[in-house]
Amino acid sequence: MIQLLSPTNFPDYELLDCGDFEKLERFGDVVLRRPEPQAVWKKVYTENEWQKKADIIFKGRSATSGEWIKKNKNAPDRWHIEYSNPEVSIKLRLGLTSFKHLGVFPEQAVNWDYISKTIKKFKTPSPKVLNLFAYTGAASLIANAAGADTTHVDSIKQVVTWANENQELSGLKNTRWMVEDALKYVKKELKRGKKYNGIILDPPAYGHGPNGEKWKLEDHIQEMMQDVVQLLDPGEHFLILNTYSLGFSSVIVENLIKTSFPKVKNLETGELFLQATSGIKLPLGVFGKFNSL
Repeated sequence: MIQLLSPTNFPDYELLDCGDFEKLERFGDVVLRRPEPQAVWKKVYTENEWQKKADIIFKGRSATSGEWIKKNKNAPDRWHIEYSNPEVSIKLRLGLTSFKHLGVFPEQAVNWDYISKTIKKFKTPSPKVLNLFAYTGAASLIANAAGADTTHVDSIKQVVTWANENQELSGLKNTRWMVEDALKYVKKELKRGKKYNGIILDPPAYGHGPNGEKWKLEDHIQEMMQDVVQLLDPGEHFLILNTYSLGFSSVIVENLIKTSFPKVKNLETGELFLQATSGIKLPLGVFGKFNSL
């Protein structure tokens, strides 16, 4: 079944408006204005409203880098937000990076809910969860907080360090941190005969491993899917695949999952979006997920 999903319970985040290739967002008490390539329509709020609301504005030097300009001189470079649902609660440290990201992708809260609910329903004690392309670790910490034995894999040491900071902020411990190329790590785990009750994949369109390994979504995602499904515990399991590539649809994700794992049950596919206060919707990638429950 194809679904459109948006977070509904995230008080520390609000998409205020988006359009003209920008988005206006509130993280905690801080309002930011930054580029958004998907927002090809006109803004709903006036330019004057945008200027009044924004504490910090990202000015790009290129499509991937730039600098933050503080309109509110008291606005922080780093601050914390909290996310909670009926099962778990975590805290995340945000920061102004030169590549316009802050350390969290709010639309993923939909998947965080799925992770915690599914883990809580498992009968397996301390189910094992593998988070690949795991970034600053929100999904890893959600799994950890829900009671999973969690392994976090990302190729960039700095973001793994950031994820560890988030773990400390959240009052959690014992996440297994791995700075490694995701595809190589999966192949090693296959050779070791490892099994996981949950696997989360959040691959970028392009990327590099710590030793220069190249990742291109359309070239490598089929190989990755064929491998990761072999790591799934045949009893209790779940898998989530997110993709952000503009060329990928939920039907492509559905086909990837079904051809890699023909016995799939409870498959859901669709599009993640953020609902703006102004009334507009901002699409932010597609997903496929399933579980054994």
